[in-house]
Amino acid sequence: MNGVPIPRDHGFPVRLVAPGVVGARNVKWLKKIVSSKGESLSHWQQNDYKGFNPSVDWDTVDFKSAPAIQELPVTSAICEPAEGTVIAADEGEISLKGYAWSGGGRGIVRVDVSLDGGKTWQVANLEGEDKLHRAWAWKLWQATVPLPEGKDSLQICVKAVDSSYNSQPDSVDPIWNLRGVLSNAWHRVNVKVEHD
Repeated sequence: MNGVPIPRDHGFPVRLVAPGVVGARNVKWLKKIVSSKGESLSHWQQNDYKGFNPSVDWDTVDFKSAPAIQELPVTSAICEPAEGTVIAADEGEISLKGYAWSGGGRGIVRVDVSLDGGKTWQVANLEGEDKLHRAWAWKLWQATVPLPEGKDSLQICVKAVDSSYNSQPDSVDPIWNLRGVLSNAWHRVNVKVEHD
């Protein structure tokens, strides 16, 4: 891993890594490979890493009713600026940086950024090239956006769109689940604007 033997915590001596498949399926401490007609009967495959309706709780959950998660949904994050950063209004613009990713090898075709909590949007610049259906790594993005006049604070939001035109929901409410998995709502960062 990164040019050195894989550490025990990461699966030494060998780990199966399947591109585009959720990390829970990338088996550590691999001893054998079994070809079967059905999925593994292990606890992790049968009773963990499954998504449920927002109304399902620990008293009503039926793990057999949902398939195991195999791919993650499109997601994105803001890395710069950090939460609570103070921006000088006289700079006139703000630089944003982050990453986006989607499971199943789906590439990122667009990243949108907003300085007003999602009311208006601008398209960010994507770095590098993708093979749209063989994208196995993060897609870095950046944007330089004019600061709106007269604002003391900004809520910066980001959302990504993948090569199947899946997009992120604006909040976690409609996708919340008792396991907390597959949560891919818009990432938000609040910053202050300082006026002289």
